[in-house]
Amino acid sequence: MAQYGFYVDLNACIGCKACQVACKDRANNEVGTNWRRVIEYGGGDWVKAGNAWQPNIFTYFVPTACHHCSNPPCLPVCPTAAIEKDANGIVKINVDLCIGCHYCEWACPWGAPQFYEELAVVNKCDFCKDLVDAGGNPACVDACPMRAMDWGDIEELKAKYPEAVFPVEPLAGPEDFGPNALYTKHVQAVEGAAGAILNQEEI
Repeated sequence: MAQYGFYVDLNACIGCKACQVACKDRANNEVGTNWRRVIEYGGGDWVKAGNAWQPNIFTYFVPTACHHCSNPPCLPVCPTAAIEKDANGIVKINVDLCIGCHYCEWACPWGAPQFYEELAVVNKCDFCKDLVDAGGNPACVDACPMRAMDWGDIEELKAKYPEAVFPVEPLAGPEDFGPNALYTKHVQAVEGAAGAILNQEEI
């Protein structure tokens, strides 16, 4: 069985949100519902160097969506078996079986499942399964003007981008769910520095 995943080079991402818009358009999502989100993350301070004060300020963008985990935390908590993984490792929600209980939403540490108020169901990124099965790319990948994104079998992505890692700040673990997402860290990323999400209302 294959396991599809996403890759993003954070040095190439300019935070334009074209991936987010393409995803929203393709899924025909309502206002406020975003399967793919672009997080703006930053922080830093002024540090004294001799008689001068210098900034160690950093900021960068982190596009994120469902990680189509190898051991998805959303799947076992669904009381109606509405969530399943297909032969390519894509985690999909069958909205016809969903009863809107929120369990998957609460189980996911990355906020991938999104609740639809009017329909009282949950749905999320499905890896553009229809496009991929037809031989195309996920909408977010095609939309990126900087070509910062890639997708494919996760083992092939790891070989293609050996410097890529997961997680990156501000995305949390735990890694035991086997998230299938890889990121090349931004050059401004400061290990251990206290940062904050700067566009919380947008995501």
